[in-house]
Amino acid sequence: MGKYLLKLPKMGESIAEATITKWLKEVGDTVDIDESLVEIATDKVDSDVPSEFKGKLIKKNFELNDVVKVGEVIAEIETDLNDDTALMSENEDIELVSEEKEKELINDNIEEINIEEKEITSIPSIELLKTDEDYSENNPEIVKSDKFFSPLVKNIAKKENITQEDLNSISGSGKDGRVTKQDILNYIGSKPSKSSDSFVSNSKPLVGDQIIELDRMGKIIFDHMSNSKKISAHVQSFVEVDVSNLWDWRDRYKKSFFENEGQKLTFTPLFINAVIKSLKDYPIMNSSIVDQKIIMKRSINIGMATAVKNGNLIVPVIKNADHLNLKGLTLAVNDLSNRARSNSLKPEEVSDGTYTVTNVGNFGSIMGTPIINQPQVGIIAIGVIRKTPSVIETNNGDFIGIRKKLILSHTYDHRIINGSIGGSFVKRVAEYLEEWDMNQTI
Repeated sequence: MGKYLLKLPKMGESIAEATITKWLKEVGDTVDIDESLVEIATDKVDSDVPSEFKGKLIKKNFELNDVVKVGEVIAEIETDLNDDTALMSENEDIELVSEEKEKELINDNIEEINIEEKEITSIPSIELLKTDEDYSENNPEIVKSDKFFSPLVKNIAKKENITQEDLNSISGSGKDGRVTKQDILNYIGSKPSKSSDSFVSNSKPLVGDQIIELDRMGKIIFDHMSNSKKISAHVQSFVEVDVSNLWDWRDRYKKSFFENEGQKLTFTPLFINAVIKSLKDYPIMNSSIVDQKIIMKRSINIGMATAVKNGNLIVPVIKNADHLNLKGLTLAVNDLSNRARSNSLKPEEVSDGTYTVTNVGNFGSIMGTPIINQPQVGIIAIGVIRKTPSVIETNNGDFIGIRKKLILSHTYDHRIINGSIGGSFVKRVAEYLEEWDMNQTI
């Protein structure tokens, strides 16, 4: 008789936790191989966790709406298989233990904790860290509290003039309910500024007003957008692009592509193709910032903002997009877009993006000023294609003609991307679109 510890699997480097949204099995129920046990939701996508082994669910470690960290044990499954059978599984997130081994694991964990505590106490110059008393003296609004707050959290609170009372009210997501850096940043993002107090006080609902509660995804987007504006120094550059040749080329091939592939040939993969080429020319745009260090990404993973039925946006990611030809990009774009709208994306398909493209022209917008998708350093918005009277230069002189044009809006993080690079990048995208090879096929 063996016991399997079903852990929350890894779902991409940017996903650290998930929320339990629905238990599909109850304690005592039989679980088959590959049968879904629980449904989860991350900040990017909804998914489920299947069991790799047949057995009986004997314990649920989390309840509905609980937040689970990656690697934490979700449930325990009793099975007739022995320990050796478990070792044949290549899934590192599912672990088999016997009752004897379970006791050993507990003892090992206690031993590891003791070691970690010894290491912490031996850190040189730890006495230099500010105490609660020191912090209180420097900030009169902060008083002593029995609740633990890290020096980083305290410094953020001091900088943002957050009182001890406000700190105590923050719900911590860390170990033992500790307030993390993200917790306090989320609190700051949701707290109205003093300059807006008068506005907020006058914005109370009146009789007849409709009050709409944000859904889970809406709240996540609310926090992400607020935090991104606080983290990155947003700057925009704009260029107008003549896409007449691109329009004619697509018009030439869209019918045959549909007949051969059974799918539409849209403009989105053509735009992404130009962005990929430009990222190779300006690799700094394919990076992220961590602790004041620039991480240059080896892979080009393009996120594409996609509107879903409820009005929210989800950003599926084309992994290693630079390895795909034009046909491969088109098929990937169509596949991810369709599954995004049907809520059938996997967690790994919405993570690890390195640069994002959003086509605001789909909604008739001339241009947009998108917010950076953290921890990336840039995002490009593609406006609607319009027929525009333009000056056309020829060997016989200039004349007025009708051309098909759009506006590209490039938002970039001015902390590391200056105006020269940010502007040159979007201009390079425009050049690739305007110089579209009319002789290429798909």
